[in-house]
Amino acid sequence: MGELRTSPPPPDAEELEVWPLDSTMQLRELRAALVAALNRHTPASRAELDDIPDRMVLVATELATNAIRHGIPPTVVRLLRTRDEFVLDVADHDLTAVPELADTRPLDSGGRGLHLANAFALKVGWYTSDRTKHIWAAFPLAV
Repeated sequence: MGELRTSPPPPDAEELEVWPLDSTMQLRELRAALVAALNRHTPASRAELDDIPDRMVLVATELATNAIRHGIPPTVVRLLRTRDEFVLDVADHDLTAVPELADTRPLDSGGRGLHLANAFALKVGWYTSDRTKHIWAAFPLAV
């Protein structure tokens, strides 16, 4: 543990929704909007999401909180979809900090977002563009 996959999300991922965030006060709205978007963008043939929205909301909240608190604003959360997966992409503008899975932190010190993403997502990665650092997590479209 300690390193994440360094790659962009799947190349066939289509952007469905975007939420810019400036403060943690917007996280409640993000959670509600994300659940609504997942329901809106789930193909009828895969209508059974089971606990996927709950897992995605938890991961989105943790990653966005980290980006808001430790990154450079604005934080941007995007929902993408491939044929088989939903992808959360959380970006901030701090290109100097490398995301890592720290095993040495006490459990009550925060920074659990990447661990939760690793536990709940199919795959997790990160990459940078010219101006932003992105952390993404992929989830199945249905169980």
